[in-house]
Amino acid sequence: MRERRGDSVFDHISKKTNVKQDDLFQLVQSLQGADFKDEKTVRNVIREVARMAGKRVPKEKEDELVQAITNQNIPMDFASLNKWFQSK
Repeated sequence: MRERRGDSVFDHISKKTNVKQDDLFQLVQSLQGADFKDEKTVRNVIREVARMAGKRVPKEKEDELVQAITNQNIPMDFASLNKWFQSK
């Protein structure tokens, strides 16, 4: 596997979710330029991430995530995201 900047973050996510790093990189690349103010786009992303991780996201949690993301009430850098998710 080629060396990537920030591999430790993706390695950590991969281990916690059982999602391959290459799949994570593909997801990240597919999100570049995505409109995170668009509810439909955000819902599709949440569902894709849940599918990849083999997890079910309850409707209430999906609504909460959509609201936070579309209103830009969620941090978008890895360090802040990590802290945000640990506090939930």
